[in-house]
Amino acid sequence: MTKRKPIWTKSFINISVSTFFVFTVFYALLTYVPLYVVEDLNGTVTEGGLATSVFLVSAIIMRLGAGMILDKFGNREVLVFSVLMFAVSTILYIFVGTLAALLLLRFFHGIWFSLLTTVAGAIAADIIPPERRGEGMGYYAIAMNLAVVAGPFIALTMQPLASPKTIYTVFGVIMIIGFICALMVRVEKIPKETLAPRKLSIHNFLELKSMPIASVGFLISFAYASIITFISVYAASLGLLQTASFFFVVYAVAMLMVRPFTGRIFDGKGPDYVIIPSIVIFAIGLFTLSLTETSWMLLLSGALIGLGYGTLLPCFQTLAIQAADKHRSGYATGTFFAFYDSGIAVGALALGVMAGTLGYSKLYLLLAVFLLLIGIYYKWISSKSAGSIKM
Repeated sequence: MTKRKPIWTKSFINISVSTFFVFTVFYALLTYVPLYVVEDLNGTVTEGGLATSVFLVSAIIMRLGAGMILDKFGNREVLVFSVLMFAVSTILYIFVGTLAALLLLRFFHGIWFSLLTTVAGAIAADIIPPERRGEGMGYYAIAMNLAVVAGPFIALTMQPLASPKTIYTVFGVIMIIGFICALMVRVEKIPKETLAPRKLSIHNFLELKSMPIASVGFLISFAYASIITFISVYAASLGLLQTASFFFVVYAVAMLMVRPFTGRIFDGKGPDYVIIPSIVIFAIGLFTLSLTETSWMLLLSGALIGLGYGTLLPCFQTLAIQAADKHRSGYATGTFFAFYDSGIAVGALALGVMAGTLGYSKLYLLLAVFLLLIGIYYKWISSKSAGSIKM
């Protein structure tokens, strides 16, 4: 029996830890910046939301050119430089004193977030043994999932206790540690002859083979935007705001419980055995959320969404990478996250309008049905592109 190649190499551990710190700061800023705009810059709630939108816009734009940048400069070089610039951008928040300066910095910051998350995902996929990629990418995604809890917890715990400069300094220190971890990542060099031709075409911006599964990711993230954007508002309307602070804790615990098994099932039996049940569980979680009246129901929905959505993201990212040639993993990752980020951006806007008309309860019920339709669409995509997205 052939001995399985290891996943937990030094480079894989360092890229995962660095990613954890990056996403911790990302989610911390996502939580804290709108509060900072309103309370310290005397801005409006709309202007606080604009600070988030500007960041996402620059990130989405940058995704389209990320593959070319990786080809030109190399994965490790781009990783180190982009993590460094993300850290520098984080430290610059200490010196921001106006809304205009903040918006410029958020746009600048989004560029480096987009680039480093694209290259980090591509490096992680390349480091993992191909026969264990589903399992390995599942472990890698834990870094992002844990940051969903760690970032807001740090921001909201410090917010009433410390000044903005102190809070931003802490974020900067976290990123310095993340940068040190990135320095210790080692990546296999890709021969120049395998890289994309220099003639400008759509292939310099997108990986077309990854677009079918990326379109499914867009729809899933569109639905998930209702969680990250409105869960606290919905909980407050139900008188459950204190419970809402534990929503993502339960989410993370549930996700961590199944992650070791789902990755192995993905690799051993195929993606459908993980993706279809996960979409159904995500839908049940949203249905439960639509009926929520008590704390235990809110936390139960958090657990179900953690089991469902928390499993889907690494599966779709893995399929996007598997659909492309090995030397195009950067393009595949950039394409997937361009669609994914767009889904969140469009979802936050469109679902906000729908929530104002339908109310949050009916919105979550409608999204539960929508997810089942996404499951049907995924099966259609899977059958049409069997050669590309199957292992």
